[in-house]
Amino acid sequence: MTDVAPTEPNGSAPTGQPPAPGFRILAQYVRDLSFENPKAPDSLRIEGRPSIDMGVELNAQGRPDGLFEVDIKLSIKASTEAMAVFQVELLYGGLFQLSGVAEHDIEPLLLIECPRYLFPYAREIIARATADGGFYPPFMLDPIDFAGIYAARMQQQNGQPSGVA
Repeated sequence: MTDVAPTEPNGSAPTGQPPAPGFRILAQYVRDLSFENPKAPDSLRIEGRPSIDMGVELNAQGRPDGLFEVDIKLSIKASTEAMAVFQVELLYGGLFQLSGVAEHDIEPLLLIECPRYLFPYAREIIARATADGGFYPPFMLDPIDFAGIYAARMQQQNGQPSGVA
């Protein structure tokens, strides 16, 4: 015996069973990109590591055609006590099609899983922008815990203090 559900000859689920929940990425795009290196070339010769201030914003919205747009906004400011080193802002988006997803699972899917798929591409764009701006090695974003961001957002909306109890 096997624990695998039988499939139709084309590999789909047997007739009469609902499709498994999932999503497809239909498009990915840069909506806005800004890179500033205001003190070049002096900023390229700093000693040590600059301090980094980073912001992450997530936005998801439905469209009239039944698809969903998900945006990640990443803002990175690098500076020393003496000067601004660089600033990068990226608004990176994706167009997603959901199928078989329960209503209560749509928001977590759009704000956790969809950004997880978009993030590596946004990370690469920021790395290339800083490299093209003269910084070596390029700035590489650490992985982002989108589930943690979503949980903090839900706690804040429910009036609960964020943090571990």
